[in-house]
Amino acid sequence: MNQSTAHDQLSRRQFLKYGAVLSASIAGPIFYAGCAVDPVTGKKQIMMVSPDQEIGIDKQQSPFQFSTDYGITQDDKLNRYVSDVGKRLLPNVHRPGMPYNFHCVNATYINAYAFPGGTIAVTRGILLKLNNEAELASLLGHELGHVNARHTAEQLSKGQLSSLLVSGLSIAASTQGAGLGQLTQQLGMVSQGLLLSKYSRDNEREADFLGNEYMVKAGYPSKGFVGLMEMLDSLHKESPNSAQILFSTHPMSSERLNSAVQREKGVYQNSKKHSLNRERYMDSIASLRSKKKGIELLQQGEKYLAKKEYDKAQSLFKKSINKIQNDYTAHVLMSKCLMLRKKPSQALPYADTAIKLYPKEVQGHYIAGMANSELKNYTKAYQNFATCDELLPGNPQMTFYKGYCLDKKGDNKPAANNYMAYLKMINYQPNKYSRYAYDRLKAWGYAK
Repeated sequence: MNQSTAHDQLSRRQFLKYGAVLSASIAGPIFYAGCAVDPVTGKKQIMMVSPDQEIGIDKQQSPFQFSTDYGITQDDKLNRYVSDVGKRLLPNVHRPGMPYNFHCVNATYINAYAFPGGTIAVTRGILLKLNNEAELASLLGHELGHVNARHTAEQLSKGQLSSLLVSGLSIAASTQGAGLGQLTQQLGMVSQGLLLSKYSRDNEREADFLGNEYMVKAGYPSKGFVGLMEMLDSLHKESPNSAQILFSTHPMSSERLNSAVQREKGVYQNSKKHSLNRERYMDSIASLRSKKKGIELLQQGEKYLAKKEYDKAQSLFKKSINKIQNDYTAHVLMSKCLMLRKKPSQALPYADTAIKLYPKEVQGHYIAGMANSELKNYTKAYQNFATCDELLPGNPQMTFYKGYCLDKKGDNKPAANNYMAYLKMINYQPNKYSRYAYDRLKAWGYAK
């Protein structure tokens, strides 16, 4: 047994001490106050986050959220269309120097979101709810409004988004509640919306105002913004659960709709001459609309999955796969459901199919790794987790799982290296995984 030196050894007292220090650092501020100019109003404001930090947070967190949403769509035509509509708005924004980018992600829930550096995404679910290009421009304009008014930076400055400040810890947080004997329960990279800003009603009003301005200046009729608000208002009143994450991050109210109607009749009344571009929108999302029935089945199945009614969820996922056979999200959801039903041997083929359908997206590899772990195929599981780490580096949980697989294979030294790396990545924060890792290191003489 290779043992570490006394200098390198980690005592239980140090382990708990580091955990306490980390908790204190999370609670306290990590940015320093400074004076900035509001890009929209031109007034001075106290801002603890610089534009470079906004871009850094964006680059760090958005890939994890995209993976939570089953990756950026592989439908290049659809993704290019969303991007083109977004780019059409950019000549009118207040922060033209930000590195904006626009994407459609494979998630079926109804939402759109923006990260502070200008990364903006819409889900397949919300695209199916829109009626024309002007509504899409309104949606993207609203998200641009959040970026340009620096709403996320504002919340960070007020200490309201501490989960965004701790690199991979926000990713690990979703899996810390389960023990090693419950590997099948840790099936999501992060919870939907975990990394997203929770905007205030004032934030929403300002983003509406800016988004409406941007889309009208880009040549769209304000009626498109009214249409977007009518759709959201209807969802909020009639089926709020279908857009739960959307409304938790973007508070909806009848006031928002009324304000949009007033702007259309007032300041933007001359925009009526512009086209809503309904036909172009429908043509551009035709491939998505052809999958509508299958996506609706996935939406229903996810509701049952959340309720732990796994048999009903599985039935709906199976029907969806029959309708949209090559859909990555459908296969990942089916494999998740089967894992939650403790059927790893049945889950693995769906996960393997998902990998073939979208080899550069993480969740297929991740679920395959979980299934192989349950089946004691530790060599294959290690390969799955190593691929996850290559495709989406920075998730400490993958480092732990690699160590766990090596541990089970009896490769103690590389397992110990991974366990120690995991503990360092989370700054020795106590949780079930870190305690397990520490106990194994202690047993092997790497900790005291």
